[in-house]
Amino acid sequence: MSASPAWLGTLVARYDPGVFGERDQVRCVRLVEPDQGAWEVVLAEGRATIGSSGSRPHALIAGEADTWGRIVADPQAAIDAYLAGRLSVRRNLHVGVGFLAATSGAGGPARMRFRSVSTRRARLSLVEAGDGPPVLAVHGLGATKGSFLPTVVGLSSRFRTIAVDLPGFGDSSKPIAAAYDASFFAAACIELLDALGLERVHLIGNSLGGRVALEIALRHPDRVGRLALLAPALAWRRPRPWAPLLRLTRPELGLVQLAPRGVVEAIVRPLVPGADDGWRAAGVDEFLRTYLTPAGRAAFYAAARHIYLDEPHGKDGFWPRLATLRADALFVWGRRDRLVPIAFARHVANAVPHARQLELDCGHVPQIERPAQTNAAICAFLAEAASDAPRAISARPPRVVRSEGEAA
Repeated sequence: MSASPAWLGTLVARYDPGVFGERDQVRCVRLVEPDQGAWEVVLAEGRATIGSSGSRPHALIAGEADTWGRIVADPQAAIDAYLAGRLSVRRNLHVGVGFLAATSGAGGPARMRFRSVSTRRARLSLVEAGDGPPVLAVHGLGATKGSFLPTVVGLSSRFRTIAVDLPGFGDSSKPIAAAYDASFFAAACIELLDALGLERVHLIGNSLGGRVALEIALRHPDRVGRLALLAPALAWRRPRPWAPLLRLTRPELGLVQLAPRGVVEAIVRPLVPGADDGWRAAGVDEFLRTYLTPAGRAAFYAAARHIYLDEPHGKDGFWPRLATLRADALFVWGRRDRLVPIAFARHVANAVPHARQLELDCGHVPQIERPAQTNAAICAFLAEAASDAPRAISARPPRVVRSEGEAA
């Protein structure tokens, strides 16, 4: 390594273990300034030290010299630079963004912070920021809390926004043989709220997380304020020819499946356009670091299986249950979503006529692909809960609003 620059010394000196304090683990971060050099920082026992851990760095963070300079001068600049694409964070977002938050110099209870919370069901990893009414954000299948970083930052000026790694994903524990269905995840989230001392929260969910948010609202309506559902995974209404076979297939086979990193990457990256750059690259990294563990594979297969097997009809079927939803809800759909077709909006309007719906020109992850529009819509929707207006507004016929702002 070349001689370390002044900005690196400043970052290391202001490392705050209260923001990212994994005292029982050793983490290594490699910081890169293109054409100038790369330096490693070891995080251990509540301290940051310039030097090598002797192992593969957990996270790689790269940025130009002027970007590092702004980060030293402004406590908010590091996270802003990452979200704007001026900083690249690869491999492990939990470690990389945790390091940026811990060395930002930001203070006060509203600053971004990472921690783990133990519940009866699992140890859950969180990132949160802000102060105000609490909001819990729940990620999708194969994703982590990192997919909600733009939301955590974007809502933090008005809400205490918490993003969680569901059991089986990211940096949360991965119990073997857990159900990993909507009911299991909903119970895990309720246990988290109890551990945090939160009686009632707004919920945001993307994909699988949207299905989990709905399950919480249906089972525990007294614990839920409003729902913002981003391309939620809903029970299939069409025939499911693979259902009989999937009911016989055990997801625990993922524990013994051979999954060499090179082979899995070669399969996954071509399936994701732009997977070598920006948020898509970080998202693939997050998927791989969970999937490449046996317990993570088993959890992924179990959750995917239950999405497909989610019963749509009958007394306990999803769609009849959805019609009983009491919470005010905003459904956000992506016009280019290949996983959850926008045609579901019609079925939602029939089942929950008081719900509002929004179309955006994006794919399956609106909070990443269209963060400004998504955050603005969520913030405005949740802010209504503080007044007497929401009930009168939600009683109107649902509006499907396109991203350009025209009523559908």
